[in-house]
Amino acid sequence: MTELKNRIDFVFMFDVQDGNPNGDPDAGNLPRVDAETGMGLVTDVCLKRKVRNFVQTTKQPVNGYDIFVRSKDLSGTNTFINAEIKKGFEALAIDLSTSKDGEGNKRKNKGKAQGSEVDKGRNYMCKTYYDVRTFGAVLSTGANAGQVRGPIQMTFSRSVDPIVSCEHALTVSAARDEDKSYESQIGIQGRKATIPYGLYVCHGFVSASLARQTGFSQEDLDLFFDALKNMFDIDRSAARGLMSAQKLIVFRHSSVLGNAPANKLFDLVKVTKATDAVARSFGDYTVTIARDQLPEGVTVEELI
Repeated sequence: MTELKNRIDFVFMFDVQDGNPNGDPDAGNLPRVDAETGMGLVTDVCLKRKVRNFVQTTKQPVNGYDIFVRSKDLSGTNTFINAEIKKGFEALAIDLSTSKDGEGNKRKNKGKAQGSEVDKGRNYMCKTYYDVRTFGAVLSTGANAGQVRGPIQMTFSRSVDPIVSCEHALTVSAARDEDKSYESQIGIQGRKATIPYGLYVCHGFVSASLARQTGFSQEDLDLFFDALKNMFDIDRSAARGLMSAQKLIVFRHSSVLGNAPANKLFDLVKVTKATDAVARSFGDYTVTIARDQLPEGVTVEELI
């Protein structure tokens, strides 16, 4: 594996057409929205779920690419976080039921790691699970493998323009229960929310120093970018409409800590309307990068 030696910041743009990119359970599953501006929102958790699903689909059962927070839809099994942590210590042959830990100190809580055992457990979890060494995880519950701060962090995605949420009635033409009247079971049985079109922008950060701590490599980063480019194609749903990755702009610093503030780099990327009409496709926007204003020690490339 190749060590990651450069800080990286990136801009990821994706759009949705006639779909709901991220429903809000507190608002009847309507598309998430900034109440003050009307801009659409997609959480970082939503995008991380799609990255996890991509890796789970394309890399397993390759060692080192297991997913800690697995999707039951893909795995077909229930996942219990504490059970996964416990499996890690069992794989390390660390017996947490003993009265003393690996350093000979009295164990404060039976079944719970302490001292150097926690570090060993954390290192094992990072090595085994791609999403742990990428996004981090709270592993201090159950058997206790500490906490991991992941090298990749992402912001909420925000739409370029205000979104318009549309609700559509859903009708049913086939009855289910023969003990009930046919007429009571057909017709309008529910509603579905979509937006006609929205272009969303997400900002992300890759820390080379945190990557060293978790074992996150250049190969892991390449897989992450592959996920951003292709994850919508393996996550199709009628509810989400047509979602597409449109731009992935990567700023690479020449040092571990970076050569310029991330916000200054993000300001170099401009998204403007190419038409006065209401946007209904990515072609209605123009994306430009002020390459002539790049700070010294920073390069930029477009992976999409």
